[in-house]
Amino acid sequence: MSRKAVFISGAARGIGRATAERFASAGYFVGLYDIDADGAAHAAKEIAATGEDTTTSGALDVADPAAWRARLEQFWSASGGRLDVLVNNAGILTTGDFAEVPLVRHTAIVEVNFRGMLNGCHTAFPYLKRTPGAVVVNVCSASAMYGVPGLATYSATKAAVRSMTEALDLEWSRQGIRVCDVLPTFVATDMGAVSMPGTRIKRLSGSLTAEQVAKAVFAAAEHRPRLPHPHRIVGRRTQATAVVNRLVPSWVTREMFNRLSR
Repeated sequence: MSRKAVFISGAARGIGRATAERFASAGYFVGLYDIDADGAAHAAKEIAATGEDTTTSGALDVADPAAWRARLEQFWSASGGRLDVLVNNAGILTTGDFAEVPLVRHTAIVEVNFRGMLNGCHTAFPYLKRTPGAVVVNVCSASAMYGVPGLATYSATKAAVRSMTEALDLEWSRQGIRVCDVLPTFVATDMGAVSMPGTRIKRLSGSLTAEQVAKAVFAAAEHRPRLPHPHRIVGRRTQATAVVNRLVPSWVTREMFNRLSR
């Protein structure tokens, strides 16, 4: 198969589905994978309605390395032996005071948000290495810049994703693989709606949509920056936060996040 191929985790809805639609519209062969296999299959069917053999889908628990191995093998065969782009998008969050959120939920957030990305990168490496010009795009978060109260574990996992992105971009450049991430503010998707109070997510998200983040993911995969830089800032609020982090004392950033999260 001559057309490029993209593998997307957490693709049944929200940012993942919007990302699948964006890549499909550009002519990519798209693999939609999610722990909700029926949701991924439904999304793949709707996207495939625009053309023949444009998608494949399957169940994927990103915290399970064996599931990654099975899905990547299936995708490699379906795509004709290509993995041009890996999008690590799957993620979960819960808001609340750290001590009041059950420990099992904190552990689940770490398993999905960080270990899921780690599993994906490690398992996909042989396929990425065999595809010239391959790219990994990790969906990160503005909360990676400074920990957000009420989202302590979520912020910590995204900071880990940001750090892993930087390290792998340096390490895998020797293999011809580029690794980058996108850092949006919180987006009003189903995940946020069920996990965060309405007033809080409005303050933290602004007007950013899943489609805007998907556009940024596609741009990160397609456009190599003139100067190597693994991070793509998404949304005015995130851009403002990045500027604040560079130009003002740390206590100002601390107070800004404190006010936003109340």
